[in-house]
Amino acid sequence: MKKLVVLSGAGMSAESGLETFRDMGGIWEQYDVTEVATPQAWNADKELVLRFYNERRKKLIESEPNEGHKGLVELENFFNVEIITQNVDDLHERSGSSKVLHLHGEIRKSRSTVDPTLVYEIDGWELKPGDICEKGSQLRPHIVWFGEAVPAIEDAAGIVHTADIVVVIGTSLNVYPAAGLINYVPQNCEIYLIDPNDIPVPPDLDVVFFKETAVNGVRKLINKLTAC
Repeated sequence: MKKLVVLSGAGMSAESGLETFRDMGGIWEQYDVTEVATPQAWNADKELVLRFYNERRKKLIESEPNEGHKGLVELENFFNVEIITQNVDDLHERSGSSKVLHLHGEIRKSRSTVDPTLVYEIDGWELKPGDICEKGSQLRPHIVWFGEAVPAIEDAAGIVHTADIVVVIGTSLNVYPAAGLINYVPQNCEIYLIDPNDIPVPPDLDVVFFKETAVNGVRKLINKLTAC
């Protein structure tokens, strides 16, 4: 069975009603997102950062996987599908995808501020000041903030390097280090890109474009890959 690797970004979840930082115009209640999504912001105003992610978490819980998410699950009948996502939502998992690697963390989890190996599921949508880990430190969102290392990037590169088919959905390929994963695509690998916008790609890559949203693009991809 061929290995199909999906690189998904914010456009994957847009049709589920989830806004991206850029959709918000970079502003949330007059705060630049880099001021609520950095270690410096956390040190300066923990309550604001917690409130920002609480609102996003609440919106996520009220949202549902879209037909694009479900289509990727359908592809598991034909391929060994592994998903590498820049998204912090859990819509891939809730749709039924069996192999999902989160590059930038998971918003429905928290972690210790003194021991990053201590990660917890959040019950409901609120993470509050005073919520502490077993070592007594305040819990923070289990998110990779701007300026922090991306621990899963090496695992992601290894997955891409063993792909027979790579599908890029809803990401501009501009944000590093995630954007650099395209450089690990092996020779003779089939590459598909699904996005309604014009996305620049390295000139040496042979890419099949579906200029569509995730829902329509995944359906066209399924039809192409499973055609007899």
